[in-house]
Amino acid sequence: MALPMLKSAIACTDFSRTVQPYTSQLNDLPQQIYQSATNLQALKQIYLNTNPLISAFAFSLALVPIVLVISEVNKNYSQIDRVWSLLPTFYNLHYVAYAHAKGLPTQRLDSLAIISIVWSARLTYNYWRKGGYQIGSEDYRWEIVKNYVNNPVIFFLFNILFISLAQSLLLFSVTMPTYVLLLAAPITRAQVPDIVFTQVLLGCVFLAYTADQQQWGMQFPQNICKVIESLITNALLPTDFHVAKNSYQKSAKVPPSNKFTAADLDRGFNTKSLWALSRHPNFLAEQSVWVTLYLWSCWATGTYYHWAGLGAAAYLCLFQASTWLTELITAGKYSDYKLYQKRVGKFVPSLWGEGMPSANAEGKKTK
Repeated sequence: MALPMLKSAIACTDFSRTVQPYTSQLNDLPQQIYQSATNLQALKQIYLNTNPLISAFAFSLALVPIVLVISEVNKNYSQIDRVWSLLPTFYNLHYVAYAHAKGLPTQRLDSLAIISIVWSARLTYNYWRKGGYQIGSEDYRWEIVKNYVNNPVIFFLFNILFISLAQSLLLFSVTMPTYVLLLAAPITRAQVPDIVFTQVLLGCVFLAYTADQQQWGMQFPQNICKVIESLITNALLPTDFHVAKNSYQKSAKVPPSNKFTAADLDRGFNTKSLWALSRHPNFLAEQSVWVTLYLWSCWATGTYYHWAGLGAAAYLCLFQASTWLTELITAGKYSDYKLYQKRVGKFVPSLWGEGMPSANAEGKKTK
């Protein structure tokens, strides 16, 4: 059997019953797929006969050599970044499809599928407008890390263990609570609290989108930027921080009808709206999505914690490390950033934070 026989909700979180008995399937799966590669019906049966957590894990492992080879051939280490916004939704949709194929109740999972698609759309769009899908684009932090390591052998090992392997497994692991929700589906049906969790998840995605808009505004690839800048210059289109800053740096004039002052734009980074409350409101919302999914699985199974929370915990750890590096670079670039760090919370708004001081007199908006 591909799924355990469970009689209680709390049993859905028992690792020894829901995961351990199926780990041996991982050994046979590659050979089974190879032997049935040309037989669609046989592949479908393999899919149904394999525990969905194991097949998702196997897929995340299969991606590792592909990502590793592409990154080393191109010397571009943002290969996982390009699928970051897609893989968690792929895994969630896999669990939903499996539940439908097995005839399990899917009301809760169907809601999650819709939210996952919305989450992917927001993150994919934001990555695209920052140029992430342009040929040769790479996260600037990888070059800094590579220069810091300054050893091709060590960096190659880092690519294997972290960039290719750990990140692929991480994107699988944040969706492990969905597997728990799948197991709980026949035992605990959807109730009012499930609606609350869906609303919270959508709220997190909306918060992240709002923070993105405030930071990047109407940011587009180069071939569209000139048209956008023309509309901004003629006060026909409102804009947000980065577009306003780019326009200001080119013309030395604050865009008409803009909410930022010259002092705001000279500072070099956004401290308005959500960014006045949190240095990384988009990161806060992004982490909250996967913590909320985990808490949803806890509620559905009547537990306070369980093994599937390891993915969300690892996600939080990654954001702590990556944000530390990002801020280290930013503080070296902008003189006011250390003051911003002291006055505004990194993720969660600080109750005792003073906020950034108002723009000085020279930063009054141009008329």
